Amino acid sequence: MSLKQQASTGAEVDERMAALVTNANAIRAIASAVEGTLGPKGLDTMLVDKFGEVVITNDGVTILTMMEANHPAARMLINIAKAQQEEIGDGTTTATVMAGAMVGAGVEQVARGVPVARVIEGIRAGVKRGLEVMLQRARPVTDLDDPLIYQVALVAGRGHDDIAALVVQAARMIGREKLLDRAFRFSDTVMAEEGADNQVFMGVIVNKEPMNRQMPRELTDVSVLVIDDALEPEEIEEEALATEAGFARYMELQNQFRNNVQKIIDLQVGLVLVDRGVHDVAEEMLTDAGIMVIQRVANKELRRVAEHTGARMIKRTGLKKDLEQIKQCLGRCRRVFHDEKLEQVWIQDGNGKPMATVLVGAATAEVVGERERIAKDAASAIQAAVKGGVVPGGGALELAVAREVEKVRASMRGMTAYGVDCVVEALKRPLAQIAANAGFNPLEKIGDVMAAQVETGNDALAVDCDTGQVADMYELGVVDPVLVKTYAFKAAGEIAEAILRIDTIIKKREDREVNPKQVTDL
Repeated sequence: MSLKQQASTGAEVDERMAALVTNANAIRAIASAVEGTLGPKGLDTMLVDKFGEVVITNDGVTILTMMEANHPAARMLINIAKAQQEEIGDGTTTATVMAGAMVGAGVEQVARGVPVARVIEGIRAGVKRGLEVMLQRARPVTDLDDPLIYQVALVAGRGHDDIAALVVQAARMIGREKLLDRAFRFSDTVMAEEGADNQVFMGVIVNKEPMNRQMPRELTDVSVLVIDDALEPEEIEEEALATEAGFARYMELQNQFRNNVQKIIDLQVGLVLVDRGVHDVAEEMLTDAGIMVIQRVANKELRRVAEHTGARMIKRTGLKKDLEQIKQCLGRCRRVFHDEKLEQVWIQDGNGKPMATVLVGAATAEVVGERERIAKDAASAIQAAVKGGVVPGGGALELAVAREVEKVRASMRGMTAYGVDCVVEALKRPLAQIAANAGFNPLEKIGDVMAAQVETGNDALAVDCDTGQVADMYELGVVDPVLVKTYAFKAAGEIAEAILRIDTIIKKREDREVNPKQVTDL
Protein backbone atom coordinates (compact mmCIF):
# COMPACT_ATOMS: atom_id res chain seq x y z
CA MET A 1 0.00 0.00 0.00
CA SER A 2 1.33 3.42 -0.97
CA LEU A 3 1.81 6.24 1.51
CA LYS A 4 -1.08 8.07 -0.14
CA GLN A 5 -3.41 5.07 0.31
CA GLN A 6 -2.30 4.66 3.92
CA ALA A 7 -2.96 8.32 4.60
CA SER A 8 -6.41 8.02 3.01
CA THR A 9 -7.26 4.94 5.09
CA GLY A 10 -6.01 6.64 8.24
CA ALA A 11 -8.14 9.68 7.55
CA GLU A 12 -11.21 7.45 7.14
CA VAL A 13 -10.55 5.74 10.46
CA ASP A 14 -9.99 9.09 12.17
CA GLU A 15 -13.25 10.43 10.73
CA ARG A 16 -15.20 7.41 11.96
CA MET A 17 -13.59 7.57 15.38
CA ALA A 18 -14.40 11.27 15.53
CA ALA A 19 -18.10 10.52 15.03
CA LEU A 20 -18.00 7.80 17.67
CA VAL A 21 -16.10 9.93 20.17
CA THR A 22 -18.45 12.88 19.60
CA ASN A 23 -21.51 10.74 20.24
CA ALA A 24 -19.91 9.08 23.25
CA ASN A 25 -19.03 12.45 24.76
CA ALA A 26 -22.63 13.58 24.38
CA ILE A 27 -23.86 10.44 26.14
CA ARG A 28 -21.35 10.86 28.95
CA ALA A 29 -22.35 14.51 29.37
CA ILE A 30 -25.99 13.52 29.79
CA ALA A 31 -25.06 10.76 32.25
CA SER A 32 -22.95 13.16 34.30
CA ALA A 33 -25.94 15.51 34.60
CA VAL A 34 -27.94 12.93 36.57
CA GLU A 35 -25.35 10.67 38.22
CA GLY A 36 -25.01 13.01 41.20
CA THR A 37 -28.63 12.27 42.16
CA LEU A 38 -28.13 8.50 42.50
CA GLY A 39 -28.47 6.81 45.88
CA PRO A 40 -29.66 7.95 49.32
CA LYS A 41 -26.97 10.62 49.49
CA GLY A 42 -27.62 11.94 45.99
CA LEU A 43 -28.13 15.67 45.68
CA ASP A 44 -30.72 17.75 43.85
CA THR A 45 -30.37 19.50 40.51
CA MET A 46 -31.60 23.00 39.76
CA LEU A 47 -33.04 23.65 36.29
CA VAL A 48 -33.46 27.28 35.25
CA ASP A 49 -35.22 28.51 32.11
CA LYS A 50 -34.64 31.78 30.23
CA PHE A 51 -37.31 33.52 32.29
CA GLY A 52 -35.66 32.58 35.56
CA GLU A 53 -38.26 29.94 36.49
CA VAL A 54 -36.64 27.31 38.70
CA VAL A 55 -37.28 23.59 39.12
CA ILE A 56 -35.36 21.77 41.85
CA THR A 57 -35.52 18.00 41.58
CA ASN A 58 -33.79 14.72 42.29
CA ASP A 59 -35.79 12.90 39.63
CA GLY A 60 -33.68 11.63 36.73
CA VAL A 61 -36.30 11.69 34.00
CA THR A 62 -37.40 15.21 34.98
CA ILE A 63 -33.83 16.45 34.67
CA LEU A 64 -33.36 14.71 31.33
CA THR A 65 -36.61 15.91 29.78
CA MET A 66 -36.27 19.49 30.99
CA MET A 67 -32.57 20.05 30.28
CA GLU A 68 -31.45 21.64 27.03
CA ALA A 69 -29.90 18.97 24.81
CA ASN A 70 -29.29 19.60 21.12
CA HIS A 71 -26.92 16.76 20.23
CA PRO A 72 -28.74 13.92 18.41
CA ALA A 73 -27.01 11.22 20.48
CA ALA A 74 -28.04 13.00 23.67
CA ARG A 75 -31.64 13.10 22.46
CA MET A 76 -31.47 9.36 21.75
CA LEU A 77 -30.54 8.73 25.37
CA ILE A 78 -33.26 11.07 26.63
CA ASN A 79 -35.83 9.22 24.51
CA ILE A 80 -34.73 5.92 26.04
CA ALA A 81 -35.21 7.44 29.51
CA LYS A 82 -38.68 8.64 28.52
CA ALA A 83 -39.55 5.14 27.30
CA GLN A 84 -38.42 3.66 30.62
CA GLN A 85 -40.51 6.20 32.52
CA GLU A 86 -43.55 5.42 30.38
CA GLU A 87 -43.18 1.64 30.71
CA ILE A 88 -41.95 1.23 34.30
CA GLY A 89 -42.12 4.68 35.89
CA ASP A 90 -38.74 4.51 37.68
CA GLY A 91 -35.07 3.66 37.14
CA THR A 92 -34.23 6.28 34.51
CA THR A 93 -31.15 7.51 36.37
CA THR A 94 -29.76 3.98 36.64
CA ALA A 95 -30.40 3.36 32.93
CA THR A 96 -28.66 6.60 31.98
CA VAL A 97 -25.63 6.00 34.20
CA MET A 98 -25.17 2.44 32.92
CA ALA A 99 -25.59 3.56 29.31
CA GLY A 100 -22.91 6.20 29.78
CA ALA A 101 -20.52 3.65 31.27
CA MET A 102 -21.21 1.05 28.57
CA VAL A 103 -20.75 3.51 25.71
CA GLY A 104 -17.58 4.91 27.26
CA ALA A 105 -16.07 1.44 27.70
CA GLY A 106 -17.10 0.52 24.15
CA VAL A 107 -15.35 3.55 22.65
CA GLU A 108 -12.18 2.69 24.58
CA GLN A 109 -12.22 -0.83 23.13
CA VAL A 110 -12.74 0.45 19.59
CA ALA A 111 -9.90 2.95 20.08
CA ARG A 112 -7.66 0.02 21.07
CA GLY A 113 -8.41 -1.63 17.74
CA VAL A 114 -11.31 -3.94 18.61
CA PRO A 115 -13.78 -4.03 15.68
CA VAL A 116 -17.11 -2.42 16.49
CA ALA A 117 -18.95 -5.55 15.34
CA ARG A 118 -17.10 -7.65 17.94
CA VAL A 119 -17.80 -5.12 20.70
CA ILE A 120 -21.52 -5.12 19.88
CA GLU A 121 -21.57 -8.92 19.77
CA GLY A 122 -20.02 -9.07 23.22
CA ILE A 123 -22.44 -6.45 24.60
CA ARG A 124 -25.40 -8.46 23.32
CA ALA A 125 -24.11 -11.66 24.93
CA GLY A 126 -23.36 -9.90 28.22
CA VAL A 127 -26.74 -8.17 28.39
CA LYS A 128 -28.58 -11.38 27.58
CA ARG A 129 -26.82 -13.27 30.36
CA GLY A 130 -27.22 -10.37 32.78
CA LEU A 131 -30.98 -10.21 32.26
CA GLU A 132 -31.27 -13.95 32.91
CA VAL A 133 -29.37 -13.64 36.19
CA MET A 134 -31.40 -10.63 37.35
CA LEU A 135 -34.68 -12.47 36.85
CA GLN A 136 -33.31 -15.52 38.68
CA ARG A 137 -32.42 -13.38 41.70
CA ALA A 138 -35.91 -11.87 42.04
CA ARG A 139 -37.83 -12.47 45.27
CA PRO A 140 -41.60 -12.61 44.58
CA VAL A 141 -44.04 -10.35 46.44
CA THR A 142 -47.41 -12.09 46.71
CA ASP A 143 -48.94 -10.18 49.60
CA LEU A 144 -49.48 -6.41 49.78
CA ASP A 145 -48.97 -6.67 53.56
CA ASP A 146 -45.39 -7.86 52.94
CA PRO A 147 -43.01 -5.37 54.65
CA LEU A 148 -40.95 -5.34 51.43
CA ILE A 149 -43.76 -3.38 49.75
CA TYR A 150 -43.28 -0.49 52.16
CA GLN A 151 -39.50 -0.64 51.69
CA VAL A 152 -39.89 -0.49 47.90
CA ALA A 153 -42.05 2.62 48.27
CA LEU A 154 -39.63 4.19 50.76
CA VAL A 155 -36.59 3.67 48.51
CA ALA A 156 -38.35 4.87 45.36
CA GLY A 157 -39.87 7.71 47.39
CA ARG A 158 -36.38 8.88 48.40
CA GLY A 159 -36.91 8.25 52.10
CA HIS A 160 -40.18 10.20 52.51
CA ASP A 161 -42.01 8.16 55.15
CA ASP A 162 -45.30 10.01 54.78
CA ILE A 163 -45.45 9.48 51.02
CA ALA A 164 -44.44 5.81 51.27
CA ALA A 165 -47.18 5.17 53.84
CA LEU A 166 -49.81 6.89 51.66
CA VAL A 167 -48.91 4.95 48.54
CA VAL A 168 -48.83 1.60 50.35
CA GLN A 169 -52.24 2.32 51.89
CA ALA A 170 -53.62 3.10 48.43
CA ALA A 171 -52.13 -0.08 46.97
CA ARG A 172 -53.87 -2.18 49.62
CA MET A 173 -57.17 -0.43 48.94
CA ILE A 174 -56.90 -1.06 45.20
CA GLY A 175 -55.78 -4.67 45.56
CA ARG A 176 -53.28 -6.94 43.86
CA GLU A 177 -55.55 -7.84 40.94
CA LYS A 178 -55.90 -4.21 39.88
CA LEU A 179 -52.15 -3.60 40.20
CA LEU A 180 -51.50 -6.53 37.86
CA ASP A 181 -53.80 -5.06 35.22
CA ARG A 182 -51.59 -4.00 32.29
CA ALA A 183 -53.93 -1.15 31.37
CA PHE A 184 -53.85 0.33 34.89
CA ARG A 185 -51.16 2.83 35.90
CA PHE A 186 -51.02 3.18 39.66
CA SER A 187 -49.03 6.42 39.35
CA ASP A 188 -52.04 8.07 37.65
CA THR A 189 -53.91 7.94 40.96
CA VAL A 190 -51.37 10.30 42.56
CA MET A 191 -51.69 14.07 42.73
CA ALA A 192 -50.20 16.81 44.87
CA GLU A 193 -51.87 20.07 45.89
CA GLU A 194 -50.58 23.09 47.75
CA GLY A 195 -52.25 23.40 51.13
CA ALA A 196 -53.88 19.94 50.98
CA ASP A 197 -53.61 17.35 53.74
CA ASN A 198 -51.96 14.00 53.03
CA GLN A 199 -54.72 11.44 52.56
CA VAL A 200 -55.87 8.41 50.65
CA PHE A 201 -59.52 7.76 49.85
CA MET A 202 -61.54 5.36 47.76
CA GLY A 203 -62.58 7.47 44.82
CA VAL A 204 -61.35 9.85 42.17
CA ILE A 205 -60.72 13.57 41.91
CA VAL A 206 -61.85 15.75 39.01
CA ASN A 207 -59.72 18.86 38.63
CA LYS A 208 -62.67 21.04 37.69
CA GLU A 209 -65.42 22.93 39.50
CA PRO A 210 -69.19 22.82 38.97
CA MET A 211 -70.46 25.15 36.25
CA ASN A 212 -71.92 27.70 38.66
CA ARG A 213 -72.32 28.46 42.36
CA GLN A 214 -76.03 27.69 42.35
CA MET A 215 -75.27 24.01 41.89
CA PRO A 216 -75.04 21.86 45.05
CA ARG A 217 -71.75 21.69 46.94
CA GLU A 218 -72.25 18.17 48.31
CA LEU A 219 -74.41 15.19 47.32
CA THR A 220 -74.93 11.75 48.83
CA ASP A 221 -76.03 8.47 47.25
CA VAL A 222 -75.62 9.91 43.77
CA SER A 223 -76.47 8.64 40.27
CA VAL A 224 -73.73 9.63 37.82
CA LEU A 225 -74.04 10.30 34.09
CA VAL A 226 -70.85 10.50 32.00
CA ILE A 227 -71.19 12.11 28.56
CA ASP A 228 -68.19 11.63 26.29
CA ASP A 229 -69.34 14.49 24.09
CA ALA A 230 -70.84 17.99 24.27
CA LEU A 231 -74.19 18.48 25.98
CA GLU A 232 -75.52 20.72 23.22
CA PRO A 233 -78.19 20.51 20.50
CA GLU A 234 -77.20 18.93 17.23
CA GLU A 235 -75.89 21.57 14.87
CA ILE A 236 -77.47 22.67 11.60
CA GLU A 237 -75.69 24.55 8.83
CA GLU A 238 -76.33 28.30 8.63
CA GLU A 239 -77.35 28.06 4.97
CA ALA A 240 -80.13 25.65 5.91
CA LEU A 241 -81.54 28.10 8.45
CA ALA A 242 -82.38 30.48 5.63
CA THR A 243 -84.97 28.02 4.32
CA GLU A 244 -88.35 27.28 5.85
CA ALA A 245 -87.57 23.57 6.07
CA GLY A 246 -84.21 24.29 7.66
CA PHE A 247 -85.69 26.55 10.31
CA ALA A 248 -88.34 23.94 11.09
CA ARG A 249 -85.56 21.37 11.51
CA TYR A 250 -83.68 23.75 13.82
CA MET A 251 -86.74 24.18 16.06
CA GLU A 252 -87.25 20.42 16.10
CA LEU A 253 -83.66 19.86 17.26
CA GLN A 254 -84.04 22.51 20.00
CA ASN A 255 -87.19 20.84 21.34
CA GLN A 256 -85.59 17.43 21.11
CA PHE A 257 -82.60 18.71 23.07
CA ARG A 258 -84.84 20.05 25.85
CA ASN A 259 -86.58 16.69 26.02
CA ASN A 260 -83.22 14.91 26.29
CA VAL A 261 -82.11 17.16 29.16
CA GLN A 262 -85.47 16.56 30.85
CA LYS A 263 -84.73 12.82 30.74
CA ILE A 264 -81.63 13.43 32.88
CA ILE A 265 -83.82 15.24 35.42
CA ASP A 266 -86.51 12.55 35.33
CA LEU A 267 -83.89 9.87 36.06
CA GLN A 268 -82.89 11.82 39.21
CA VAL A 269 -79.25 12.02 38.17
CA GLY A 270 -77.18 13.91 40.73
CA LEU A 271 -73.89 14.41 38.86
CA VAL A 272 -73.28 14.96 35.15
CA LEU A 273 -69.75 15.02 33.73
CA VAL A 274 -69.28 16.25 30.18
CA ASP A 275 -66.24 15.93 27.93
CA ARG A 276 -66.88 19.24 26.16
CA GLY A 277 -69.18 22.23 26.55
CA VAL A 278 -72.70 22.47 28.01
CA HIS A 279 -75.42 24.57 26.37
CA ASP A 280 -76.98 27.44 28.36
CA VAL A 281 -80.40 25.81 28.22
CA ALA A 282 -79.04 22.56 29.69
CA GLU A 283 -77.14 24.45 32.40
CA GLU A 284 -80.25 26.35 33.45
CA MET A 285 -82.52 23.29 33.50
CA LEU A 286 -80.02 21.11 35.39
CA THR A 287 -79.21 23.87 37.90
CA ASP A 288 -82.90 24.35 38.68
CA ALA A 289 -83.16 20.59 39.25
CA GLY A 290 -80.28 20.64 41.80
CA ILE A 291 -77.91 18.64 39.61
CA MET A 292 -74.14 19.21 39.72
CA VAL A 293 -72.68 19.59 36.22
CA ILE A 294 -68.97 19.61 35.37
CA GLN A 295 -67.95 20.46 31.81
CA ARG A 296 -64.70 20.08 29.83
CA VAL A 297 -63.45 17.22 31.97
CA ALA A 298 -60.16 15.67 30.81
CA ASN A 299 -60.78 12.40 29.01
CA LYS A 300 -58.49 10.51 31.38
CA GLU A 301 -60.49 11.74 34.38
CA LEU A 302 -63.74 11.00 32.58
CA ARG A 303 -62.72 7.37 32.05
CA ARG A 304 -61.61 6.97 35.67
CA VAL A 305 -64.91 8.32 36.97
CA ALA A 306 -66.85 5.98 34.67
CA GLU A 307 -64.77 3.01 35.77
CA HIS A 308 -65.06 3.80 39.48
CA THR A 309 -68.81 4.56 39.49
CA GLY A 310 -69.72 1.81 37.05
CA ALA A 311 -71.10 4.27 34.50
CA ARG A 312 -71.04 3.67 30.77
CA MET A 313 -69.92 6.72 28.81
CA ILE A 314 -72.45 7.86 26.19
CA LYS A 315 -72.58 10.40 23.38
CA ARG A 316 -75.19 13.16 23.25
CA THR A 317 -77.16 11.07 20.75
CA GLY A 318 -77.43 8.40 23.44
CA LEU A 319 -79.90 10.66 25.25
CA LYS A 320 -82.43 9.94 22.48
CA LYS A 321 -82.91 6.46 23.95
CA ASP A 322 -85.77 5.72 26.32
CA LEU A 323 -85.40 6.23 30.06
CA GLU A 324 -84.78 2.57 30.86
CA GLN A 325 -81.93 2.32 28.36
CA ILE A 326 -80.28 5.50 29.64
CA LYS A 327 -80.68 4.25 33.21
CA GLN A 328 -78.52 1.23 32.34
CA CYS A 329 -75.66 3.66 31.55
CA LEU A 330 -75.74 5.41 34.93
CA GLY A 331 -73.08 4.88 37.58
CA ARG A 332 -73.44 5.42 41.30
CA CYS A 333 -71.34 6.65 44.21
CA ARG A 334 -71.84 7.30 47.89
CA ARG A 335 -70.67 10.92 47.99
CA VAL A 336 -69.79 13.83 45.69
CA PHE A 337 -68.06 16.81 47.27
CA HIS A 338 -66.93 20.16 45.82
CA ASP A 339 -63.74 21.35 47.53
CA GLU A 340 -63.75 25.10 46.85
CA LYS A 341 -60.29 25.61 48.35
CA LEU A 342 -58.61 23.10 46.03
CA GLU A 343 -61.04 23.81 43.16
CA GLN A 344 -61.80 20.11 42.73
CA VAL A 345 -64.72 17.71 42.86
CA TRP A 346 -64.23 14.47 44.82
CA ILE A 347 -66.24 11.41 43.82
CA GLN A 348 -66.07 8.81 46.59
CA ASP A 349 -67.02 5.16 47.10
CA GLY A 350 -68.26 4.31 43.62
CA ASN A 351 -70.16 1.14 42.75
CA GLY A 352 -67.68 0.20 40.01
CA LYS A 353 -64.06 -0.91 40.26
CA PRO A 354 -62.03 0.09 43.33
CA MET A 355 -60.03 3.24 42.63
CA ALA A 356 -57.96 4.88 45.33
CA THR A 357 -56.62 8.41 45.04
CA VAL A 358 -53.42 9.50 46.74
CA LEU A 359 -53.50 13.20 47.62
CA VAL A 360 -50.10 14.50 48.67
CA GLY A 361 -49.97 17.80 50.48
CA ALA A 362 -47.28 20.41 49.93
CA ALA A 363 -46.54 23.52 51.99
CA THR A 364 -45.62 25.76 49.04
CA ALA A 365 -46.16 25.85 45.29
CA GLU A 366 -42.43 25.34 44.72
CA VAL A 367 -42.43 21.83 46.18
CA VAL A 368 -45.77 20.60 44.81
CA GLY A 369 -44.25 19.22 41.61
CA GLU A 370 -41.39 17.44 43.34
CA ARG A 371 -43.61 15.79 45.94
CA GLU A 372 -45.91 14.59 43.20
CA ARG A 373 -42.96 13.14 41.25
CA ILE A 374 -41.71 11.37 44.38
CA ALA A 375 -45.14 9.86 45.06
CA LYS A 376 -45.57 8.77 41.44
CA ASP A 377 -42.16 7.05 41.54
CA ALA A 378 -43.16 5.23 44.72
CA ALA A 379 -46.48 4.14 43.17
CA SER A 380 -44.77 2.92 39.99
CA ALA A 381 -42.21 0.99 42.03
CA ILE A 382 -44.90 -0.77 44.07
CA GLN A 383 -46.76 -1.81 40.92
CA ALA A 384 -43.53 -3.09 39.34
CA ALA A 385 -42.66 -5.03 42.52
CA VAL A 386 -46.06 -6.72 42.57
CA LYS A 387 -45.68 -7.69 38.90
CA GLY A 388 -42.12 -9.01 38.98
CA GLY A 389 -40.78 -9.23 42.53
CA VAL A 390 -37.88 -7.44 44.22
CA VAL A 391 -34.10 -7.62 44.31
CA PRO A 392 -31.50 -6.04 46.62
CA GLY A 393 -30.77 -2.40 45.78
CA GLY A 394 -27.78 -0.18 46.40
CA GLY A 395 -25.91 -1.64 43.42
CA ALA A 396 -25.67 -5.07 45.08
CA LEU A 397 -27.58 -6.92 42.37
CA GLU A 398 -25.62 -5.33 39.54
CA LEU A 399 -22.31 -6.28 41.12
CA ALA A 400 -23.45 -9.89 41.61
CA VAL A 401 -24.64 -9.99 38.00
CA ALA A 402 -21.28 -8.58 36.85
CA ARG A 403 -19.53 -11.60 38.34
CA GLU A 404 -21.83 -13.94 36.43
CA VAL A 405 -21.39 -12.01 33.19
CA GLU A 406 -17.61 -12.22 33.59
CA LYS A 407 -17.95 -16.01 33.39
CA VAL A 408 -19.43 -15.61 29.90
CA ARG A 409 -16.16 -13.99 28.82
CA ALA A 410 -14.31 -17.27 29.18
CA SER A 411 -16.53 -18.92 26.57
CA MET A 412 -16.10 -16.09 24.05
CA ARG A 413 -13.77 -16.47 21.13
CA GLY A 414 -11.60 -13.74 19.70
CA MET A 415 -12.28 -10.11 20.43
CA THR A 416 -15.94 -10.55 21.35
CA ALA A 417 -14.81 -10.89 24.97
CA TYR A 418 -13.93 -7.21 24.99
CA GLY A 419 -17.58 -6.37 24.42
CA VAL A 420 -18.49 -8.41 27.50
CA ASP A 421 -16.03 -6.27 29.46
CA CYS A 422 -18.12 -3.20 28.54
CA VAL A 423 -21.19 -4.80 30.13
CA VAL A 424 -19.25 -5.70 33.29
CA GLU A 425 -18.00 -2.12 33.54
CA ALA A 426 -21.56 -0.77 33.22
CA LEU A 427 -22.84 -3.14 35.92
CA LYS A 428 -20.23 -1.88 38.38
CA ARG A 429 -21.17 1.73 37.75
CA PRO A 430 -24.30 2.07 39.94
CA LEU A 431 -22.58 0.95 43.14
CA ALA A 432 -19.52 3.05 42.29
CA GLN A 433 -21.65 6.16 41.83
CA ILE A 434 -23.73 5.52 44.95
CA ALA A 435 -20.54 5.16 46.99
CA ALA A 436 -19.00 8.29 45.44
CA ASN A 437 -22.15 10.33 46.16
CA ALA A 438 -21.98 9.15 49.78
CA GLY A 439 -18.39 10.42 50.06
CA PHE A 440 -16.51 7.10 49.81
CA ASN A 441 -13.82 5.83 47.43
CA PRO A 442 -15.75 3.91 44.76
CA LEU A 443 -12.89 1.61 43.73
CA GLU A 444 -12.25 0.61 47.33
CA LYS A 445 -15.92 -0.05 48.03
CA ILE A 446 -16.41 -2.11 44.86
CA GLY A 447 -13.45 -4.26 45.89
CA ASP A 448 -14.77 -4.68 49.43
CA VAL A 449 -18.28 -5.61 48.30
CA MET A 450 -17.15 -8.05 45.60
CA ALA A 451 -14.83 -9.81 48.05
CA ALA A 452 -17.59 -10.00 50.68
CA GLN A 453 -20.15 -11.35 48.20
CA VAL A 454 -17.78 -14.08 47.05
CA GLU A 455 -16.70 -14.97 50.59
CA THR A 456 -20.20 -15.18 52.06
CA GLY A 457 -22.15 -16.24 48.97
CA ASN A 458 -24.59 -13.41 49.74
CA ASP A 459 -25.45 -11.41 46.62
CA ALA A 460 -27.43 -8.85 48.64
CA LEU A 461 -24.30 -7.21 50.09
CA ALA A 462 -23.48 -3.60 49.21
CA VAL A 463 -22.40 -0.43 51.01
CA ASP A 464 -24.26 1.16 53.90
CA CYS A 465 -24.11 4.81 52.82
CA ASP A 466 -24.28 6.02 56.41
CA THR A 467 -21.32 4.04 57.76
CA GLY A 468 -19.43 2.95 54.66
CA GLN A 469 -19.50 -0.65 55.88
CA VAL A 470 -20.54 -3.66 53.79
CA ALA A 471 -24.11 -4.59 54.74
CA ASP A 472 -27.02 -6.78 53.64
CA MET A 473 -29.42 -4.64 51.61
CA TYR A 474 -32.42 -6.81 52.52
CA GLU A 475 -31.70 -6.26 56.21
CA LEU A 476 -31.38 -2.51 55.64
CA GLY A 477 -34.63 -2.49 53.66
CA VAL A 478 -32.93 -1.30 50.47
CA VAL A 479 -34.86 -3.15 47.76
CA ASP A 480 -35.86 -2.38 44.18
CA PRO A 481 -38.36 -3.94 41.77
CA VAL A 482 -36.60 -6.38 39.45
CA LEU A 483 -38.52 -4.96 36.47
CA VAL A 484 -36.92 -1.56 37.08
CA LYS A 485 -33.48 -3.17 37.04
CA THR A 486 -34.02 -5.33 33.96
CA TYR A 487 -35.58 -2.54 31.93
CA ALA A 488 -32.78 -0.11 32.85
CA PHE A 489 -30.10 -2.68 32.01
CA LYS A 490 -31.73 -3.60 28.71
CA ALA A 491 -32.18 0.06 27.80
CA ALA A 492 -28.51 0.75 28.53
CA GLY A 493 -27.49 -2.10 26.21
CA GLU A 494 -29.76 -0.86 23.44
CA ILE A 495 -28.48 2.72 23.55
CA ALA A 496 -24.85 1.53 23.69
CA GLU A 497 -25.34 -0.66 20.62
CA ALA A 498 -27.14 2.12 18.75
CA ILE A 499 -24.37 4.66 19.45
CA LEU A 500 -21.51 2.28 18.64
CA ARG A 501 -23.06 1.41 15.28
CA ILE A 502 -22.87 5.04 14.12
CA ASP A 503 -19.60 5.75 12.34
CA THR A 504 -20.65 8.68 10.17
CA ILE A 505 -22.66 11.79 10.91
CA ILE A 506 -24.25 13.52 7.91
CA LYS A 507 -26.34 16.64 8.04
CA LYS A 508 -29.72 16.14 6.36
CA ARG A 509 -30.76 18.52 3.64
CA GLU A 510 -33.70 20.72 4.45
CA ASP A 511 -36.92 19.79 2.68
CA ARG A 512 -38.18 22.96 1.06
CA GLU A 513 -41.73 23.39 -0.12
CA VAL A 514 -41.96 23.61 -3.89
CA ASN A 515 -43.94 26.51 -5.33
CA PRO A 516 -46.59 25.08 -7.70
CA LYS A 517 -46.00 28.03 -10.06
CA GLN A 518 -42.31 27.08 -10.34
CA VAL A 519 -43.28 23.51 -11.25
CA THR A 520 -45.64 24.85 -13.92
CA ASP A 521 -42.89 27.07 -15.30
CA LEU A 522 -40.57 24.07 -15.52
